[in-house]
Amino acid sequence: MGTGPVGHGHAGGMPGPLEEEPGERVVRRPRRNLRRLLPYFRPYRTRVIATIALMLLVTAAGLATPALAQIAIDDGISAGSVTTLLVIVAGFIAIGVVGWASGYWQSYLSSWVGNRVLLDLRRQVFRHLMRLELGHHERTPTGRSVSRLTADIEAVNQLVVEGATSLVINGLTLVGVVVILIAYDWRLALAALIIFPVLALGTWWFRTRATRAYRLTRDRVAVVMSVLQESLSGVRVVQAHGRQEEARRRFREANREYRRANMQTVTISGAYFPGVELLAALGTALILWYGGSRVLDEDLSIGVMVAFIGYLSSFFDPIQQLSQLYNTFQAAMAALEKIFGVLETDPRITDRTDAVDLADVAGRVQLQNVSFGYGREYVIRNVTLDIEPGTTVALVGATGAGKSTLAKLIARLYDPDEGVVAIDGIDLRDVREESLRAAMGIVPQEGHLFSGTIADNVRFAHPLATDDDVRRALDTVGALDFVHEMPDGIDTDVQERGARLSAGQRQLICFARALVPDPRLIILDEATSSIDIGTERRIEEALDRLLVGRTAVVIAHRLSTIRRADRIVVVEDGRIGEEGTHDDLMRAGGRYAGLYADWEDAGAGALT
Repeated sequence: MGTGPVGHGHAGGMPGPLEEEPGERVVRRPRRNLRRLLPYFRPYRTRVIATIALMLLVTAAGLATPALAQIAIDDGISAGSVTTLLVIVAGFIAIGVVGWASGYWQSYLSSWVGNRVLLDLRRQVFRHLMRLELGHHERTPTGRSVSRLTADIEAVNQLVVEGATSLVINGLTLVGVVVILIAYDWRLALAALIIFPVLALGTWWFRTRATRAYRLTRDRVAVVMSVLQESLSGVRVVQAHGRQEEARRRFREANREYRRANMQTVTISGAYFPGVELLAALGTALILWYGGSRVLDEDLSIGVMVAFIGYLSSFFDPIQQLSQLYNTFQAAMAALEKIFGVLETDPRITDRTDAVDLADVAGRVQLQNVSFGYGREYVIRNVTLDIEPGTTVALVGATGAGKSTLAKLIARLYDPDEGVVAIDGIDLRDVREESLRAAMGIVPQEGHLFSGTIADNVRFAHPLATDDDVRRALDTVGALDFVHEMPDGIDTDVQERGARLSAGQRQLICFARALVPDPRLIILDEATSSIDIGTERRIEEALDRLLVGRTAVVIAHRLSTIRRADRIVVVEDGRIGEEGTHDDLMRAGGRYAGLYADWEDAGAGALT
């Protein structure tokens, strides 16, 4: 196996809670993030305009209520005019109906637009994740990527679907209330707004603290998702080694940190929102005292004072709603930082603008002075290798020597830091990736199957394959017999991760999947390590027929697999130590002969 990163852990225990991924870009620019979100609304601009118009109607209906109450009191009740009172009552009913209808359609349209925008965003993030190279996914825990598409998108959902509506309606209401209060009585308005500086100071404090707190909660929920995903995907290993308590401890620690982060937001909100309620009560008391004195002095009508109190309530309610929206805004901004951080992570492996297709592939593989490292140090050092078309080359060496890394470079799962990897003399960086994948079949060590039928999994590498093509590939690798014994044959559901099949059966399906496109180049990365001896013999017999005329790179520990290769390459510390046929290398008495002797002494049938 190669020497790629395998994670970090505590000595003597399971890995600890994951910290924020250092390689993931974090875009902490709220205004820029919002500007980047706006184009997602462009395809739905007509519905957005209609939603805004309906918001204006909802706001107008809400602002009209205290004014109607003032007219009803001053011109109806106080003046003894039943007609005026009836007209105002009818106006109340009409405005209520308009407000209800406008509110319904505004809520429907805003939800429709918001959910379509989030659907588009989620699709784009998923597409981008699929474009990112293998190295990104090896560095980034799966749970963290899942968090971007679930928890983070949901946080943005709160802003887009509910927050935008709250911002427009409450913002317009706040401005409208201030204008109306001044228009009614500017002295009473100044008295009501005397507490505004205290409110502004408290809001600034809340905004500063909440920004940090909500960013921390997004970090912590990603850790929880990562630990959860890792524990569940590795539950067999956890149970096999009796490490359930350790798994619970890790999950408990991650959740404890998440709870602490959430409690920070609760503490900040708990101090701010009751403070706004207190200021609202003080403002109302001030109006009652000052306005009541003027009513007694007959300098102010009762209707105006009642309207003032109504509008004052409408002044503080939007402030509270907007403050609560700030909670949603901060959570969404923290989530957008993560989401756009993913979108701004550039794929390291992309097609050049002048990339070409591989045509009439012969299958000659060349590595010229190739060096590569996952981090600061090279794990492949100045390797030069020439593999003739139609030949099978076996890569052998100790664990960590760099065999799998060489295979990944040949498959262009990574690009070399130095040197060139070429097929038929064409640098892989000049080849369209789709064309390269069509010419290559890869079977990894672990046979991963997707939920669905056996046929679905086999034709995964070639969606246009017919049922006959599927059966032919299964027959070639010796899997058709056991498939025919399954309840529904090739239409048998393998369940999640192929749980219905044995490890050997899953690997045979993976062999068939790699072979169904009829590739010119095949890479087997310890692909027979999970297969029993009898199954392996059937595969080797099939490969003897299949690999004729094809180029194959085989990484294997089993000597029976290695001895069948046309050439054996011994990899030592990221370099090629020696190469040749089995007989030549045995006569040379070098590293390979030593590995062979170790195998004979162990009698285990494997080179390690």
